[in-house]
Amino acid sequence: MKMQKSNIARNLSTLRQLNKFSQEEAAERIGVSRQAVAKWETGQSVPDILNCDALAKLYDVELDDLIHYDQEKTGKSIPPKGKHIFGTVHVGERGQIVLPKQARDVFKIKPGDMLVVLGDEDPEHPGIALMKEDFFLNIARLFKTALNIADTPDGKEKE
Repeated sequence: MKMQKSNIARNLSTLRQLNKFSQEEAAERIGVSRQAVAKWETGQSVPDILNCDALAKLYDVELDDLIHYDQEKTGKSIPPKGKHIFGTVHVGERGQIVLPKQARDVFKIKPGDMLVVLGDEDPEHPGIALMKEDFFLNIARLFKTALNIADTPDGKEKE
């Protein structure tokens, strides 16, 4: 329990600072006093479940991460809700990579699944992304349907 209490305190303080809120601003946004926020951040007390939920929403993080995420253990602050850092991978001589188990589990990737590799060469934000093939194809079909509808005068899809 003591470890959880220090995790919550550290997480709350870090998240408030990352979001550039004063203790007063954070308190106002969730409807508590500045003193309550200060006590939570110093570990003198912990927020109740309703306030934890409000704080998780305010900072856009998972409630479980707000309570359990250990920044000292990971060396990173809590990721935004639905965003993940799974670690690093090594690129083999022929370009092969192995996705971390946690990533495979979160996205339900199994041996034999087809992934689409997307890339962005923007010098400011270059990157590669992976997407399940079936999801990508569904999006492509939606675009095709939308374009077909836009190309007809009556707004109905072409045959």
